[in-house]
Amino acid sequence: MAEKNSSAFKRHKQSEVRRVRNKNAKSAIRTVSRKVVASVHQKDNALAQATLSDLIKKIDTAARKGIVKKNAAARKKSRLQKLVNQLSA
Repeated sequence: MAEKNSSAFKRHKQSEVRRVRNKNAKSAIRTVSRKVVASVHQKDNALAQATLSDLIKKIDTAARKGIVKKNAAARKKSRLQKLVNQLSA
């Protein structure tokens, strides 16, 4: 694909790579959060704690890279932490 403007072509390629990377990170966060909720519904405290720590790591990494906004990351972590805490209470 020959573009007239090579810098525009390069920017398009870069944005496509970033889009796919961001989509994968968000998808991973959603998958792990579903696992946390499922383990809470099964009343499996050990599994819930383990998956929650994995989720927090993924969310913090995404927030640091700007994939997820800082406040959105804090909100997601807080809500799921409250859910897991209800299980152990």
